[in-house]
Amino acid sequence: LFFFCVLPSSSEGFGVAEKIVLLTFISAVILMAILGNLLVMVAVCRDRQLRKIKTNYFIVSLAFADLLVSVLVMPFGAIELVQDNWIYGEMFCLVRTSLDVLLTTASILHLCCISLDRYYAICCQPLVYRNKMTPLRIAVMLGGCWVIPTFISFLPIMQGWNSIGIIDLIQQRQFNKASNSTYCIFMVNKPYAITCSVVAFYIPFLLMVLAYYRIYVTAREHARQIQVLQRAGAPADGRQHHPDQHSTHRMKTETKAAKTLCIIMGCFCLCWAPFFITNIVDPFINYTVPGKLWTAFLWLGYINSGLNPFLYAFLNKSFRRAFLIILCCGDERYRRPSILGQTVPCSTTTINGSTHVLR
Repeated sequence: LFFFCVLPSSSEGFGVAEKIVLLTFISAVILMAILGNLLVMVAVCRDRQLRKIKTNYFIVSLAFADLLVSVLVMPFGAIELVQDNWIYGEMFCLVRTSLDVLLTTASILHLCCISLDRYYAICCQPLVYRNKMTPLRIAVMLGGCWVIPTFISFLPIMQGWNSIGIIDLIQQRQFNKASNSTYCIFMVNKPYAITCSVVAFYIPFLLMVLAYYRIYVTAREHARQIQVLQRAGAPADGRQHHPDQHSTHRMKTETKAAKTLCIIMGCFCLCWAPFFITNIVDPFINYTVPGKLWTAFLWLGYINSGLNPFLYAFLNKSFRRAFLIILCCGDERYRRPSILGQTVPCSTTTINGSTHVLR
């Protein structure tokens, strides 16, 4: 945010040194997003154990959405920011804006689906989880993550519903007579701002908070029950007794998986919450939010597209192993040990199809 606030305004333009710094920063963000999300997709495609975990279908689809953001949205925004001019025409401006809204909404809907998957896996019985997360239902949820955003992106933007009542203001800001520059301006009226923000951010965010709260409460209850059993489990012959090793292992692995996904969700909300809050506030204060602040919040959200793969690499042991195998050309040191050599029974690694996610 500080980086963008110290830049000169669009009307002042950028000097050579400032353009070099800006291009370096933006190029690093785009490259990080492209390589990181490609790595996630390749890792799941190549690793048989990762493919067995239902949650990873949502993660791959999320990575694909973030990859499209880094390829189809960010480069054109970067060119306009550096050149202080939009050179691709009004129609492509609408297409690029529609893709921006579509892919941003798809990302948060994927995270919402991931939180629901974790809720059923951790808070419900295994049979309930299998009944809820069938292949057909997963396919329907993935389809919804891509279809629902079209109703708040391409449909209203191409029809001009977002600009009803503010067309004169948009046209005024699209052209700068002093510098003879054209801009790709995306402004929204009050109904569209509220509808888009509620559907794309606030409702999914509320569902994720509720799901992860239930996961947290369930994990604490499991921990309390296990501690009670362990304190009461010392037999008369003095040998250490473990009344429920299976439950202990399940609780630890599922809790760690939930924490990882909470961190991923939290980073997304920290990156996009400033933008969506400003998106609702701006129409009610006569569109007086400074352009530089909009730019800062928008690129803060874009940074999230390259952030998730690094969260997987640092926090998820299975993904970290898969990344190392890919980057080190299949080095045997990073391959998963044989099941015959494991001390934990293999049945404990597949509870609900997900407990070996973060062993």
